[in-house]
Amino acid sequence: MPVSSSAGTPTGTTTGTTTGTRPGTTAWTPAPPAPAAGVLLVVGFVLLSLNTRVAFGQIGPLAPVAHFGSAAVTVLGLLPPLCMGLFAPLAPLVRRRLGEERGLLWASVVLVAGAVLRMLGMPGLYAGTVVVSLATAVINVLVPVFVRTRFSHRHVGTMMGVYALSMGVGSAIVAALVAPVAQASGGSWQLAIGIAVVPAVLAAAGIAPQARVHRPRPAPPTAAGAAVPRQHVARTGLAWSLTAFFGIQTLAFYTALAWLPSVLIASGTGRTAAGTCQAVLILGVAVGGFLAPVLAAPRADQRPHILGTVLVCAAGFTGLMLAPSGLPALWAAVLGIGLGAGQALPGVLYARRGTDHDHVAALSTMAQTCGYLIAATGPALAAALHGATGSWTVPLAAVTATLLLGAALSSRAGHDPR
Repeated sequence: MPVSSSAGTPTGTTTGTTTGTRPGTTAWTPAPPAPAAGVLLVVGFVLLSLNTRVAFGQIGPLAPVAHFGSAAVTVLGLLPPLCMGLFAPLAPLVRRRLGEERGLLWASVVLVAGAVLRMLGMPGLYAGTVVVSLATAVINVLVPVFVRTRFSHRHVGTMMGVYALSMGVGSAIVAALVAPVAQASGGSWQLAIGIAVVPAVLAAAGIAPQARVHRPRPAPPTAAGAAVPRQHVARTGLAWSLTAFFGIQTLAFYTALAWLPSVLIASGTGRTAAGTCQAVLILGVAVGGFLAPVLAAPRADQRPHILGTVLVCAAGFTGLMLAPSGLPALWAAVLGIGLGAGQALPGVLYARRGTDHDHVAALSTMAQTCGYLIAATGPALAAALHGATGSWTVPLAAVTATLLLGAALSSRAGHDPR
């Protein structure tokens, strides 16, 4: 996979030149990297990506085996998006102090600690989920900037697709393993949860070589050529449109992740088959997550991709409403493809709509801060609607309607009117 010249060489020293791009900023153009450095970059990025959602896909298939109550599943489904929304503003601070590479490394180390903590009983499971969510919040914001900085422009879509594909594959493998491991160990859910430690360690080890890549900080503006201040992203329609798309898509994603096995079991599907469908969902997330950025990134207008993503998600939810026990694996696959596209496409939108690395980071931070807080309401509202109606039809219909509303609100995120 070709990388941009900004990949540098992981030697801990700075080589290359800087060229002025606008008053007060510089563009870093180091010497082309050695082939081995490019391989390390891609391998490290893939290992990081494989780990990013592993912990969050364990609870759904594990809940029936471990006999987690509805309240526990709701809280464990709510914590990741809530915490990622609350902690996303830390990412720009980490980036300014450490840079993308070191920031990703330290976030990966924290994620390992959280994965270990989740094995220590129910209190550890809750606390560890918060720690894992904190680390993931930083990774989520830094990855689009890292990809735009370290890979050539024509490969941004491909690498965002690799990120989403690897993320989905890692989650699918672990989701398929947790229930059998728990059953084989006599119902020990702690051992099943501990599977997540392995990809977390591999991710930290894989990204570690990139922490030695040094790039100069932007030069301070001079009195004669001070940069014109940019309008705060929160005052732009673009940022709010991105937030609407990311927030509603993520609400649907975490609602499905938390409750799909329960929806299927309530319709008569066996517990093992429901767990398998959860793995199919996550595998579909991987496929959709790869295809959407690859198809969308080369285009100037991503509005058709936004609409297509929403319609595929709506088709999956509609299938679960009308015939949940007929073809559950098919509906899980369709829904997964749509949800995967909805999780990966925002990274392309940040990179395409952002004017520079700082703007990309600002758009990503705002969309994820507000978007994850929106998403955190999904699992809890679905549980409340199910409790009030005794059926999963109303929660699924509500999510579908929200997705269709999001298609209208997200139009500005898909194109640049200039």
